[in-house]
Amino acid sequence: MTLDTPTSIPTASALSSLIRAFAGKRVLVIGDMVSDEYIIGNPARISREAPVLILDLTEERIVPGGACNVAVNTRSLGSDTLLAGVVGDDIAGRKLREAIATWNMNQDGVVSDRDRPTSTKTRILAGSPQIVQQHIVRVDRVDTSDISSTSKSQIIDYIGRVLPTIDAVVLSDYANGVISPEIIENCVPTARSLNKVVVVDSHGSFSRFQGVTALTPNQPEAEAEVGITIRTQAELNEVGRRLLERSNAQGVLITRGSEGMSLFEMGKTPLHLPIYPHTFSSEIVDTNGAGDTVAATFTLALTAGASMAEAAYLANAAASLVVRRMGCASNTPDELMGILHE
Repeated sequence: MTLDTPTSIPTASALSSLIRAFAGKRVLVIGDMVSDEYIIGNPARISREAPVLILDLTEERIVPGGACNVAVNTRSLGSDTLLAGVVGDDIAGRKLREAIATWNMNQDGVVSDRDRPTSTKTRILAGSPQIVQQHIVRVDRVDTSDISSTSKSQIIDYIGRVLPTIDAVVLSDYANGVISPEIIENCVPTARSLNKVVVVDSHGSFSRFQGVTALTPNQPEAEAEVGITIRTQAELNEVGRRLLERSNAQGVLITRGSEGMSLFEMGKTPLHLPIYPHTFSSEIVDTNGAGDTVAATFTLALTAGASMAEAAYLANAAASLVVRRMGCASNTPDELMGILHE
């Protein structure tokens, strides 16, 4: 395989022009919807019942998580965002819908299933607003079984109706039952035939998604998929090459935490990006949801006409911003442009 020469570094001006082009792009996010519940309190004393903290409750909030966080990130960057997935017909599902509604995202593709609870992840944090809030424990209530045939049919019908009207699709697979073979078969081939950008952010089994525009796994997911532990750049390059071949994707963007990220495209030299300049380990508060930010930013950049390398640079910058905030976070176009000029 002949490799092209490495890509030159894009200018901040060129990247800013791409960010401005995000406005009004239509993105369909399909996947596992999660209600992220945060319970925050001030440490008061040690319990007499057990050696644990007693917290005086100061705040409770619901944040859209899972595929919803990908959607929030695309919306925050200026796109028109449509959601497709399943929530329960329960209090948690209604609260999650209310949280989604505050972002003015289209929920016509969100199905309420009275026989399936809303997937909920409860995080308990301790600390007042004046100090760093510490994450104490997380409690998950997640149904990983396949969604019902009725819910599946409703989502498939919705996908068929809206695909011609959108610019990109993100398949956000948290392995909670929504991204089934039927959903993939009724989405990916049609989206490809319509020349839509199709990005997959999945926890594994990437070969299911044949011929998509790009995959955005993190390093552990990529390692597990091909059975190689990455210790050297040669091993990293081999993992990227195998993922490209197995999925027939146009590109693979592997996020690597403090090591940055690596982009692989068929016939091109791998692009290895270090953690974004001016981002220091002492500034990293919470990496939760950073992968969603990467998938959302990368997708929008491609819809705006960016090369994959340009899209990777923007995704890298976007991730460096959200890891500085507690919980799932998102960026505005001004914030993203601002960090490019630091």
